[in-house]
Amino acid sequence: MFSSGTEKARKLTRARILLKAHEKWTDEEISQALDVGNVTVYRIRKRYVEEGLTFALEGKPSVRQYERKLDGRQEAHLVALVCGPPPAGYANWTLRLLADKFVALEAIDIPSISYETIRQVLKKTNLSLGKISNG
Repeated sequence: MFSSGTEKARKLTRARILLKAHEKWTDEEISQALDVGNVTVYRIRKRYVEEGLTFALEGKPSVRQYERKLDGRQEAHLVALVCGPPPAGYANWTLRLLADKFVALEAIDIPSISYETIRQVLKKTNLSLGKISNG
C-alpha cells in the first residue's frame, strides 16, 4: 500500500496509525509522530477493534442521497438555451446570465436556480460556454 503511491493520504495515515499501535506506541506518541490529533488515533484504533481493518482504513461509506435539482426535460431546455444565441448586448452566455434566463422561461416551472447548478449540468453534458461549436 505504501510503495504503490496510489492510495489516498487519509487511508495511508490510518494505516500508519494502526502500524504504530501494533508496535506498542502510545496514542500520544502516534499523534505526535504522524501529526494527527489524539482523538483521531483513538477513533482509528476503536474502529479497528470494533469493525475490522477495512472499516478502520476506509472509514464509513457515505449514505447521503443528493436530490437532483433538474430533471431530464429541464436539462434539455438548458442545453437548448446554451446552444442558442445569447441575449442582445452579450457576446457569450455566462453562468449567471443562463441561470436568470432559465428561471424566466415559461416552459420551466422553477422558482430559482444557482449558477453552480447550471455549471454542473453543463459539465455533465460536456458543453462549454467558451466554445462556439456547441450548437
